[in-house]
Amino acid sequence: MDDIHPIAPDKRAAILSTLAEIERRHDVRVLLACESGSRGWGFSSPDSDYDARFIYVHRQPWYLSINEETGPGQPQRDVIELPIDDELDVSGWDLRKALRLVSKSNPTLIEWLRSPIIYQQDDAAVSQLWEAAKEFYSPLGSWWHYMSMARTTHSRHLGEPTVSTKKYLYVLRALLACQWIENEPTPPPMAFENLLERLLPEGALREAIDALLVVKRASAEVTARPRIPLISDYIDHAMAARAAQAPPLPTGHGEGAWLDALFRRMLAEHAPT
Repeated sequence: MDDIHPIAPDKRAAILSTLAEIERRHDVRVLLACESGSRGWGFSSPDSDYDARFIYVHRQPWYLSINEETGPGQPQRDVIELPIDDELDVSGWDLRKALRLVSKSNPTLIEWLRSPIIYQQDDAAVSQLWEAAKEFYSPLGSWWHYMSMARTTHSRHLGEPTVSTKKYLYVLRALLACQWIENEPTPPPMAFENLLERLLPEGALREAIDALLVVKRASAEVTARPRIPLISDYIDHAMAARAAQAPPLPTGHGEGAWLDALFRRMLAEHAPT
């Protein structure tokens, strides 16, 4: 697993130190910190940066402020973002924002909850967030999210004689996520290898994708290589099959009152004291 989702020990230590400083400086508690992006998906390059994402909670009075200020002249915000350097990209969402996104079945938040790389987490809080994500899960909304990603990348990057290995994998992952949603009752996993094992366990196409992964994991982020007919043909066919209309999938069904009650319970259980 480490060779698929590599995290250098010094980078893990740097991220954990950064999270501790965020908790101290902003007077918050981090409930979940995970890896997003290519390292979480399982096809990072040696020069890929680290995309650490987190969900945090303030003390209860912060949510009851009349002026909604975090300090003199500072408007209250529901995100914490650190300046991006050459290797570390660290940012997070407040619990209330995270739950609002849960109510919209936000696929990015669901991916965080299913990340194979966890830096820090409160098991009970993450379990509550995952139950909420399942309660509000919208297969149709998620399908459109991944299909839009596939269409955008396909139209912009896959028509040239040479194709970036990164863009190939972006489209493949999005299309396999769509296929998962069409056939499975749960949200698609974040890790690309889990999609492959369930949906493309063997065959010539799987062998071609595995070879592409070997190249991606050993090459620079910007590497482009000659078009691979087997993979391109599969992508073109999968895109064409879904071009006319979305499949008949259900939408989300969660109730706002249930989510409000969960928010209050999580504040009581997990906010800093």
